[in-house]
Amino acid sequence: MCAAMLTLEAIILALAVPVMISVEGVSTPLALTAGLGLALLCILTAGALRRPGVYLVGHAIQVGAIALGFLVTIMFFIGAMFAALWLGAFFLGRRIEADKARWAREAGEA
Repeated sequence: MCAAMLTLEAIILALAVPVMISVEGVSTPLALTAGLGLALLCILTAGALRRPGVYLVGHAIQVGAIALGFLVTIMFFIGAMFAALWLGAFFLGRRIEADKARWAREAGEA
């Protein structure tokens, strides 16, 4: 679920680049670096989520997405929305993994 959230977030971050440039007047290099940089980081992180430490990068991406609100005000809301989805997927995934481990133990005892 976390990988799906990061993939969707990458699309939104990439689509925010033209808005930053044309609507908000952010300089092109800054918009490309911030928007596409975070989008690329989302994709790379989504592919590496099998390693437990990579989830910390996912948390940092959420902070970065919210911080884009300083360039495009609506990103405060969109970043917070994706942060909530990310945290929901993160904690639900941990719960599912714990349940799977418990079911495996119970199946081994039976």
